[in-house]
Amino acid sequence: MRSAQRALAWLDRLETGLIAALVLAMVVLAGAQIVLRNVFDTGLEWADPLLRAMVLWAAMLGALAAARDDKHIGLDILAHFVHGRMRRTIHMVTLLFAAAVSGLVAWYGYGLVMLDYGGSGRIAGIPNWMIEAIIPVGFGLLSLRFAVHAFLPPRNEAMPVLAPELP
Repeated sequence: MRSAQRALAWLDRLETGLIAALVLAMVVLAGAQIVLRNVFDTGLEWADPLLRAMVLWAAMLGALAAARDDKHIGLDILAHFVHGRMRRTIHMVTLLFAAAVSGLVAWYGYGLVMLDYGGSGRIAGIPNWMIEAIIPVGFGLLSLRFAVHAFLPPRNEAMPVLAPELP
């Protein structure tokens, strides 16, 4: 149990570090592109498509982090009006629905990647299929994360407070 918790904590740090590194690289590349265009009247022709690809990766990794922390956008408006077992049931149903939709997007994303797998298209020297691979991988992980979270109590659910016994 402890080794699993350590592995999850390590994975969380890795995920957060990847997001931070990606956002930092995006800021540096976009800043360099702005300076090159405005000061030197030139630019890197591969920078804009690469920045778009980096935004896709950052968004997918951010969605995974939000799902990890149970801070994602949810379709749980009813859960705010009910409590107890009904609230947990609604929570489970909405997360299983999100898992199913994410699984479908992963499936069709895999088809997209396979369309470009043998192609010669590249962005900054990176094959298009490698850039697009975040779609099936990310949505597959999202689906798994939602499915697992569906059977856990919500993180934001208040824990019962035990009143101290009076003498």
